[in-house]
Amino acid sequence: MIHIFVFFGLFLCFAKGVFGVDADGLKSVSVMEGDSVTLHTDLTEIQRDDHILWMFESQETRIAQIIKRVNSSSIYDGDDGRFKDKLQLDDQTGSLTIRNIRIKHSGLYKLQIISNRGNSYKRFNVTVYAPLPVPVIINNSSICSSSSGRSLSPKCFFQCSVMTVTHVTLSWYKGNSLLSSISVSDLNSSLSLPLEVEYQENNTYSCVINNPIRNQTKHLNITEVCQMCSDQTRSYLIPMIVAGVVVLIIAVCGVIYRHNRDRKQASQEELTENPYSGGRGRVLTDQQERAVVEMVRARNDIRLSEIKQAIEENNDTFANVAYQQ
Repeated sequence: MIHIFVFFGLFLCFAKGVFGVDADGLKSVSVMEGDSVTLHTDLTEIQRDDHILWMFESQETRIAQIIKRVNSSSIYDGDDGRFKDKLQLDDQTGSLTIRNIRIKHSGLYKLQIISNRGNSYKRFNVTVYAPLPVPVIINNSSICSSSSGRSLSPKCFFQCSVMTVTHVTLSWYKGNSLLSSISVSDLNSSLSLPLEVEYQENNTYSCVINNPIRNQTKHLNITEVCQMCSDQTRSYLIPMIVAGVVVLIIAVCGVIYRHNRDRKQASQEELTENPYSGGRGRVLTDQQERAVVEMVRARNDIRLSEIKQAIEENNDTFANVAYQQ
């Protein structure tokens, strides 16, 4: 019956994801600081002659015990007092609960069950994790640089940091893909992890800190925080301004060309329609010119002054002609 309950207890440990058992029967327990954790004896009930003894670390400091034969139950603060007001014993099963657990309560716990049926032992390796801080992302894009000096894609630089952490991993993710990570196991350490992305990239990035039981995530909106550096802005604006000026000059030249072409075409059309335009213009009509020719034929020695006089006197034919003196 005892073996059946032991198996059931192990199943519960695995199902919660907090407990694990190695080949030597050492149970690994992970818990967040401030929570409570119970180390189970896997007994349904302590027998009359059972002696339950709980010890801590390699010094095997006695921290709790039950002597059923004399109905004695005791809890101890530990040599340094770290367990004061922290421990609770289950009088029926002998299981030990550590309340409001702290980092200093991490370590190896040993259980010894002494009875006339024989002695049994259990070990629990308890790891207490501090609450995880939210990662802080710093924009270092003022460091204007790129992978190469001639790169056409400016970069943005970010730094994800966490302070005073233990047994954690800090990672950058692009969508669901892991880009980079760094881990630390020392107490009260600080971590920083850089990230370089291209300007105006539309991918989703996130910085994640995690331990075996929890995580904290900080998302990064590239379109809001990834802005060009001043040098990069100038390097992009100058070519754009030059290109704009060139386009403007070409447009103005086109307008002038079309204007001149239209004027020239209009002049040619006017000359075609009025071939005698220009100078003083035409003086005599066709009928008047024939009259002058008849004068000359009738009298070859006629003088210009006489032709002029004839024109001035013949109002019927030359009424519209006015000579300038």
